[in-house]
Amino acid sequence: MSIWLFRAGSNGEYENKFLTEGRVYLTWDELNFDLRNVECKKELYKVLINHYDLEKEKTAINWASQIWPMVYNMEKEDWVVLPSKVNRTIHFGKIIGDYIFDESLGNPYYHYREVDWFAQDIPRDRFDQDILYSLGAFMTVCRIHKNNAEERIKQMYKNNWYIPKAKTVEELVDDSDEAVPVDLNEYIFDSISERIIQKFKGHKMEELIEEILKAKGFTTFRSPEGSDHGVDILASADTLGFGSPKICAQIKTSNNPLDRPTLDQLIGTMSNFNADFGLLVSWSGFKNSVIREIPKQFFKVRLWDSQKIIEEIFKNYESLSDKIKAEIPLKRVWMLNEEE
Repeated sequence: MSIWLFRAGSNGEYENKFLTEGRVYLTWDELNFDLRNVECKKELYKVLINHYDLEKEKTAINWASQIWPMVYNMEKEDWVVLPSKVNRTIHFGKIIGDYIFDESLGNPYYHYREVDWFAQDIPRDRFDQDILYSLGAFMTVCRIHKNNAEERIKQMYKNNWYIPKAKTVEELVDDSDEAVPVDLNEYIFDSISERIIQKFKGHKMEELIEEILKAKGFTTFRSPEGSDHGVDILASADTLGFGSPKICAQIKTSNNPLDRPTLDQLIGTMSNFNADFGLLVSWSGFKNSVIREIPKQFFKVRLWDSQKIIEEIFKNYESLSDKIKAEIPLKRVWMLNEEE
């Protein structure tokens, strides 16, 4: 059994389509010909160069290395891993169909395989850093196999998506020297996420969220531990906290993404406290039942997962307290963006 990494668009724009339709699509723009008519990978290089009028053969080779497996290397029962761009979770599926080319589906959905999504919304933080590093490969399609990833992910699946306590030396050995470009943003977020989990477990997460809100100019009230009455933090604008907007925040640090009832509870609590808006914070992210409610609640509620929390730390870092800066020491680094 092989495990194949798929991307559902650079910003996750195809993710909902992948999940709801039970498919993975090869979302290359205008790739409107049947790949089964290409006899070998070398021929595919030439076809791509002509089809896209590519100037660099290196680009054609890179694209072909991702396109070719969709037709000739993937097999039924292989697994697909889809890191979410909507929140910091990972979806897993099993390939149950052969390669299909259907021109009637329109661009960019000509090529697909049927997939049974057997595990959705698994929090990224449950995985070892080297596995996350492999899942950060800066490619639309590739096989995940370094560091014995296939076997270790299967063991996590058997252990209810937690890392088994006993690890053998063989599991941690890198079995490939193959260099694959990595999404640096994902790597940075994963590293900072690991640090925050170590320093702000449980009730301490409320302290971090309160400090972010203060840095954004809010006056806050944080409920004592164990007696929140449905609210963890109240925040409002102005020095004394009498201004608007008035925000009611609920912070959850469970190991699983939040489901719809927690969102409904927050909306009811907002009314009880005469809040204008609600902030629902879940380090482990949100299930699709919550994500689907975003348009309906856009003018009332904001959702923060671990990625959004880290983004807010970046934006407000200079205004955070010295205590928080000591717990999360960051520095700004500038580099050239050399993406093609």
